[in-house]
Amino acid sequence: MTTFITFFDSPIQPLRLVSDGRSLIGLYMAAEKHEPTFEADVVQDAAVAPFPETRQQLTAYFASQLTEFTLPLHLQGTPFQQQVWEALLTIPYGTTLSYGELAGQLGQPKASRAVGLANGRNPISIIVPCHRVIGANGRLTGYGGGLERKQWLLDHERLTRMADSG
Repeated sequence: MTTFITFFDSPIQPLRLVSDGRSLIGLYMAAEKHEPTFEADVVQDAAVAPFPETRQQLTAYFASQLTEFTLPLHLQGTPFQQQVWEALLTIPYGTTLSYGELAGQLGQPKASRAVGLANGRNPISIIVPCHRVIGANGRLTGYGGGLERKQWLLDHERLTRMADSG
């Protein structure tokens, strides 16, 4: 199996996009803590699906013109991780949830630590919005790309949302 990569220059730092040739399977920041290594052949090719569409949507997102991504995603992880990542996709743009609230939505109110670990292993950051999950006290906690980037993304979404409503 061939894995395809390309890069996208974002306002927060270059992002590495990863595809299986059909779906986006990864979006990583340079400082990512849990970036995988790939066993397959890795080919750099910006034209492979869904990279052109991903570039368009990321450009619109960073320009405050897109609040919901519509890309083919293939999330690879344990069943629990996939359940958490699917729940992340339901958190509205410009809002946040605590790890405990997300665990409660999954019907496992005592699993906030497990939710946090799964959140930290999210392979498709920004698009699967793990940055929207915060500590119970409202503070920013863990983010594979660094807390300053998490803050930037939350501020970007909050300001876009305020501009759209006002």
